[in-house]
Amino acid sequence: MKTEIKFLQGIKAKPAIIAGIIGAGIPLSWLSFIILTKEELFETWMLIPLTFIPIGGIFGGLFFYLMGFIWFPTGGKKFAAVVFSVLIYFITIWISAVLAFSITGHWD
Repeated sequence: MKTEIKFLQGIKAKPAIIAGIIGAGIPLSWLSFIILTKEELFETWMLIPLTFIPIGGIFGGLFFYLMGFIWFPTGGKKFAAVVFSVLIYFITIWISAVLAFSITGHWD
């Protein structure tokens, strides 16, 4: 007897991985650009935000993929789902940045 969780039905691994990579790639490329342009300011504590913020991007990208392409693939609800997903994407990046900087002691 095969039982599946209904809300996870229809998820394909390859598009989900691509969504996670894109979600992580956006903040990672932005942070890398900042570090590469100011190489003299790089310190080892910056590796924690370089790790945590893209992880938040992975979760935000996966949530965007699920909302926009799996749970609400068509219709007027898709637009609302995409807008909500973009908001959640930025919130996950913000929360992961707060967590990373509070771990390193740079969040006041």
